[in-house]
Amino acid sequence: MNILFSSTSEIPGRWLPLLEQALPEDRFFLEPRDDIEVALVANPPEGTFARLPNLRMVQSLWMGIDKLLHDPSLPRGVPLARLIDPGMIAAMTETVLAHVLDWHRLHFRYREQQMERVWQQLPQVMAGERTVGILGLGELGSAVALALATLGFRVLGWSRRLRELTGVHYTAELGELLERSDLVVCLLPLTHHTHGILNADAFAQMPEGACLINVGRGEHVVEKDLREALESRWITHAYLDVFENEPLEMGHPFWRHPSVTLTPHTAALTDPRTAFPKIVANIERLRRGELPEGLVDVVAGY
Repeated sequence: MNILFSSTSEIPGRWLPLLEQALPEDRFFLEPRDDIEVALVANPPEGTFARLPNLRMVQSLWMGIDKLLHDPSLPRGVPLARLIDPGMIAAMTETVLAHVLDWHRLHFRYREQQMERVWQQLPQVMAGERTVGILGLGELGSAVALALATLGFRVLGWSRRLRELTGVHYTAELGELLERSDLVVCLLPLTHHTHGILNADAFAQMPEGACLINVGRGEHVVEKDLREALESRWITHAYLDVFENEPLEMGHPFWRHPSVTLTPHTAALTDPRTAFPKIVANIERLRRGELPEGLVDVVAGY
């Protein structure tokens, strides 16, 4: 089978040795050809798919596929698979736990006190007294929700489809989740339904003093509305890993905002060492005439 590796973001040298060793009978290429059957892609060059007339499967090298779905050359009749990377799921869980505990244990406040040389103990809150709302209960959101429930937090989840997870309460009403959550974690896919979902109305529904963690997509948050919610102290702190425009422009107010913890889209990175077996398994499924794991519903957008 002829396989194309096409990415302006991922380094072929990190992937191809692993893939070539696992699939010795297949051939890998870095440029489009008429006889390519599988395309492994992450931010491929514009027009790549238009040069692949015999394509049988598109395998994303990332879990997020919103940019691929907006590529006009993406063939709609060809299966598109998002990557289910165990390493990325573990990393995302670690990142969210770190942010939740930083806020819950008031370390963000103690950092402020340290800068002012203030020695003052703040009231301690138990995990069971906090409700954490998870927007999105896919592979990432479910793992995060279960980890938080294990630590004793009250966890409330919201997603388009009902998910039954031990220790996690589900609601189909976004407003209910926002009203009940001391801290909201956004792990939604980016679709036309979720674009700008965290806006002034959403922040107003959250309890006064709540916290936001956005590790989904920057377009989920209306940045102007979040800034106003932070300035008014209605939202005490925001942990932001993704932004509408990346890299974040140098003059953006979030860089120096005292109520924002900012990271450069590093909450969870795809790791070839844990991801390549999933890609190999999907190629073998294709060879057997089966559908790939992580098949994308292009109508739903994920």
